[in-house]
Amino acid sequence: MTKDECFYLGKIVAKFSFKGEVLIKLDTDEPEAYTEMESVLIEYNENLVPFFIERSNLQKSTLLRVKFEDIETEQDAEDLIGAHTYLPLTMLPDLEDDQFYFHEIIGFDVIDATHGNIGKITSINDSTAQALFEIQKGEKQILIPMNDEFIDKIDKENNTIYLTTPEGLVELYLG
Repeated sequence: MTKDECFYLGKIVAKFSFKGEVLIKLDTDEPEAYTEMESVLIEYNENLVPFFIERSNLQKSTLLRVKFEDIETEQDAEDLIGAHTYLPLTMLPDLEDDQFYFHEIIGFDVIDATHGNIGKITSINDSTAQALFEIQKGEKQILIPMNDEFIDKIDKENNTIYLTTPEGLVELYLG
């Protein structure tokens, strides 16, 4: 399984006990949805390796305490610190029609209420305080804040997202 077929679940941030338990900092809005997992994929030496879970429970809001099979000592657990964890895309919970996962909308056409088709979404930049749609229109890149007030409709069937952007925003890029 490759990273393209998976979603990022979180990062192993610390050892928890002398019995090989670790804490995974979950990167999710619903950490409780991941307390019953049988296994996770851990990025180890640039490969995704399945690790089976004996038991797990939430410690704090987004910290999942995990005991993996065959990880019995502090030293075994130490080797996993800093590793990224993944799950197959098929394990993502279904969303309502007006919700989406970032990976789902890559390649969607963007229709602005004022300007019509302003290009295709090439990626989502979530490294800023406000996530941004990165839209390619010919040679130009347009950055639109991913704000619920701007999103009118998501048409997953036709790979199209409809926006109403503030006056002047699109003009900044298309000049």
